[in-house]
Amino acid sequence: MRLEVSCEDRLGLTRELLDRLVERNIDLRGIEIDTTGIIYLNFPELDFADFQHLMPEIRRIPGVYDVKTIPFMPSEREHHEIRALLKALPDLIFSLDARGRINQANQAALSALGSSLEELKGAALGHHIKGFAFSRWLESGDPKAQTCKLGFAGEEYLADLIPLYVPGEREGQALAGAVVVLKSARRVGMHFNALHADEIGGFEHIQTQSNRMKQVLAEAAKLAMQDAPLLLMGETGTGKELLARACHGASLRSSRPFMALNCAAMPDNVAESELFGYAPGAFGNNTEGKRGVLDLASGGTLMLDEIGDMSPHLQTKFLRVLQDGVFRRVGDEQEVQVNVRFICTTQKNLLELVGQGKFREDLFYRLNVLSLTLPPLRERKADIVPLAQEFVARFATELQRSRPRFSRNLGDYLQAYRWPGNVRQLRNSLYRAMTLLDGDELGPEQIDLPADSEPMPAIDEWFEGDLDEAVKRFERRLLERLYPQFPSTRQLAKRLGVSHTAIANKLREYGLGKK
Repeated sequence: MRLEVSCEDRLGLTRELLDRLVERNIDLRGIEIDTTGIIYLNFPELDFADFQHLMPEIRRIPGVYDVKTIPFMPSEREHHEIRALLKALPDLIFSLDARGRINQANQAALSALGSSLEELKGAALGHHIKGFAFSRWLESGDPKAQTCKLGFAGEEYLADLIPLYVPGEREGQALAGAVVVLKSARRVGMHFNALHADEIGGFEHIQTQSNRMKQVLAEAAKLAMQDAPLLLMGETGTGKELLARACHGASLRSSRPFMALNCAAMPDNVAESELFGYAPGAFGNNTEGKRGVLDLASGGTLMLDEIGDMSPHLQTKFLRVLQDGVFRRVGDEQEVQVNVRFICTTQKNLLELVGQGKFREDLFYRLNVLSLTLPPLRERKADIVPLAQEFVARFATELQRSRPRFSRNLGDYLQAYRWPGNVRQLRNSLYRAMTLLDGDELGPEQIDLPADSEPMPAIDEWFEGDLDEAVKRFERRLLERLYPQFPSTRQLAKRLGVSHTAIANKLREYGLGKK
């Protein structure tokens, strides 16, 4: 049991407090006194009756303001906090005595060495980590903090060596030991990239309040660190390029180029020369060749926008790049080796294109290693108003005018619309409204939106028959609409928040999926 006694700074008060414990034959295990006027007591658990009498007796001592039970003594709490902190840190941390012997190590260090703290205590750190004389450094008389590169378990580490001093008995300080922190080269690279994240554009620039979009961003942050191809799927205007740039900015390639090529924006021959480049003399009159975006993105990331519109000829050539990492420029016989991370975007269902013979099946499975589906804006309504506010604030700065306030019904108006053009349509609509706005209030009447072209089923069609038939009719239509976007039972089950077994049964019941 531990007590916290708040009291005045009075001579003899601590003695009176301890006398109360002695009178009740309470064995004191520990006492700590804070300079702010708090005394902490640690003693064995008491029976409720004894505890019920002890507390009023302590409160009656002159100068005692309050007394209450606490879970830990200050030193215990500090010890637990330090242990929790060391356990959470991913770097390898060792605490050494003045002779370079281990007296503490965090969980990451213990795991790397495959030993327990009991086995390591008292052992010289130099026996486990080669490349630096820890004991000689500490015994030099006045060791200075330094940073060096060390090899450990076949991996390179950046080591921070920090001597620890405590106040000596006389003037000055005495060496108590040192702390050694080992950071892997990979983590150092991650820190460097994080330092430049604002320049590159990471996930911190994508704001969302929608749970679905938060989940997409959480998954994207994990996939960004990988080098396998990433496939981003979603309707037009959902922000696929923005997410692709964020994935590049959060990757270890962020300091290298990010290049983009729209596969649907140019003829086949032009797209080929833009992607692969061409050799000198490839087109007769030109004297110099040209590097393609594939070559320019070497070491970085290449985003291929609307990969579903890539021609069969380019698909064959691109497949070789994915398989072997080599390509030939137009009009050149020499192969070029390239190291690029590919991020491909599409608003089309590639699996359907494979079934129609318009997209190579082997290329699809090469690309669909890591994939994300961006939800349309109508399915993340919680983001509509915050995005509108962000766009309006940005446009107000660009147009050098004061930021208008939103009318009371503007939020409901924006959320009621289906936004077939998604975030891009929202942005463009607000830009037009801000450009033409005369007053200081923005309302629905200033936002020109086209009528929603997607036909809704007639009410009689939905509710023909009894309730069970209507529910099944709605269920079938919902699955027919969503299955092309989520072409597996697990993906579709995750989207609808049910088990994949339930989805498999529903697809089987309605005859969906196999075709």
